[in-house]
Amino acid sequence: MRNSLLSIAVLSVFTLPTISFAEEAAPAAEAPTVAATASPHTFAYNVGLYSQYIFRGLTQTREDPAIQGGVDYTHASGFYAGAWASNISWLTDGDYYKSSSLELDLYGGYANTIGETGIGYNVGLLQYIYPGRKFSGTKKAETTEIYGSLSYGWLSGKVSAVVSDGAFGFDNADGSTYTELNLAVPFGSGFSGVAHVGYQDFTGKGNSQFDYADWKLGVTKSWDGGVNLGAYYTDTDGKKSDFTDASGQNIAKEQFTVFVQKTF
Repeated sequence: MRNSLLSIAVLSVFTLPTISFAEEAAPAAEAPTVAATASPHTFAYNVGLYSQYIFRGLTQTREDPAIQGGVDYTHASGFYAGAWASNISWLTDGDYYKSSSLELDLYGGYANTIGETGIGYNVGLLQYIYPGRKFSGTKKAETTEIYGSLSYGWLSGKVSAVVSDGAFGFDNADGSTYTELNLAVPFGSGFSGVAHVGYQDFTGKGNSQFDYADWKLGVTKSWDGGVNLGAYYTDTDGKKSDFTDASGQNIAKEQFTVFVQKTF
């Protein structure tokens, strides 16, 4: 459920130039200056304040603010790993857990491009962790997914598949998938338009009634120094009766979210 700039961090490792230290010209008799190359290791960090936390069209914080942050490591070969965290309330709002206020995501994978085609690919493993105390008889929300994506220019597509027995509290839901298509169009001066459509498909007896589609439209603005500002509209076709939590909140209804984020 993370919303970090991992994709930017991964793509950057394929465009790092060779860096030479500036030096004064040496006499011809002296040994030539040896150029230094960029380190193959890259670390990136991000922290953001969101008016709420939306994951696949569903509010995770009952429309309350969320503080989110993460760290990403990438290697010039294309391998990467990272961690990301956010406050949540959906597990207690839905009376699934007695106490739970944190989501922690751990992930790793490999990203590269296919020859000179300009087509990028990304495959990896993602573990969702939800510390807390659940009610007796409630399925743990912890979920493990594998994912694969392809990108070209402004367009990217991704499929995530559950490989754990449960999926976000649904029992016997291994094999559940989330398929998405994303578009990010730069307008210049740091502005970009964002569009997304996705479909959640649950496996397991009785789980298919919770299948739904979601979509998003938004705009972001980036400045030098790693400051990002954005706003987006999200909605789903989920039935209110299926997505109303114990507090009476419809977590699948249309939402409007704004955020400010800093990367460094």
